[in-house]
Amino acid sequence: MIILDFVKEHIPNAPALAASLLRMHFHDCFVRGCDASVLLDSTSTNQAEKAAIPNQTLRGFDFIDRVKSLIEEECPGVVSCADTLALAARDAVAVIGGPFWRVPTGRRDGLISNSAEALSEIPSPSFNLSALLNSFATKGLDITDLVLLSGAHTIGVASCRAFSNRLYNFTGKGDEDPSLDRFYAANLKQNKCKNSTDKTTLVEMDPGSFRTFDVGYYRNLLKRRGLFQSDAALMTDATTKEAIVSLVYGPVEMFFSQFALSMEKLGTIQVLTGSSGEIRRNCAVVNS
Repeated sequence: MIILDFVKEHIPNAPALAASLLRMHFHDCFVRGCDASVLLDSTSTNQAEKAAIPNQTLRGFDFIDRVKSLIEEECPGVVSCADTLALAARDAVAVIGGPFWRVPTGRRDGLISNSAEALSEIPSPSFNLSALLNSFATKGLDITDLVLLSGAHTIGVASCRAFSNRLYNFTGKGDEDPSLDRFYAANLKQNKCKNSTDKTTLVEMDPGSFRTFDVGYYRNLLKRRGLFQSDAALMTDATTKEAIVSLVYGPVEMFFSQFALSMEKLGTIQVLTGSSGEIRRNCAVVNS
C-alpha cells in the first residue's frame, strides 16, 4: 500500500515514468534475474549495470529511492529493492490505465552489478528475430512472451540513437531500412531525427497514444512503423505475425490478460530468495 499510494500520488503528474519503471524492471530481470542489480551505483573498482549503454537512458532511480525510504521508515530491513521495483513498475502501469498483474514478493537483492553483463544480456534494439528468441529463451521466456512483452513499447519514448541507422545507414552504405514504411521514415527524418548524429531527440514509440496502454504498437507494426529493428523483426515470422494480428483485432482485454501473464513470468526470472543476497537499506549501494 505504501508503494501504491506513492505511485497514485506521483505518476498522474509524470505519466511517462510508468514506461521508465517498466523498462527498468525488464532491464533488471534480464541481468542476473530480478535482483535490483540495475539500481546499484558504480564504485571506484566496478562499473555497474547503470553504466552500460542500454541503461544510460534509464530514468526513475530517484523515484525508487524515495519510495524505498518510505518503506524503510515503516518496516526497516524487510522489503527488498527488487520487490520495490517490481511493485512500482506494476502499479505505475495500472495507474495509467494499463493491465494489472500479480507480483509475488520475497525477492532479495543481489550483491553484484556489472556493466559488461548488462551489455551482453539485455536484448538490443537492432536484434533480428532469432537473436531475440535466443535472448528470451535464456531467461525461460518463449516466442509468445517476446510478442507480448514487446507490447510494452506502446508507452514511452526512444532516442534517435537507438534506431537512426535504419534511417541513414542501414547496411553501411548510407541507405534506409527497406522494411520501414518510407512515409514514416521521411517524417522521422524531417521532424525528429534530422541527421544521423542526433543522439538526444526523443521519439514516441507509439505515435499518437504513447501515454496510453493499448494495441497501437501492434497496429503500427502491421503498417511497418515499428521504431526498432527488433520491433520490425516481429513481422518476419508467420507465428509472431499471426499473434500480432490477433492482438490488433481482438479485444484489448485479451492483450491485457496475456501481457499480465508474461509480466508474471518475467518477474520470477532467477530470483534470489531465502538467505541468498540481502535486503538492501539503500538501493544504490550494497549493505556494508
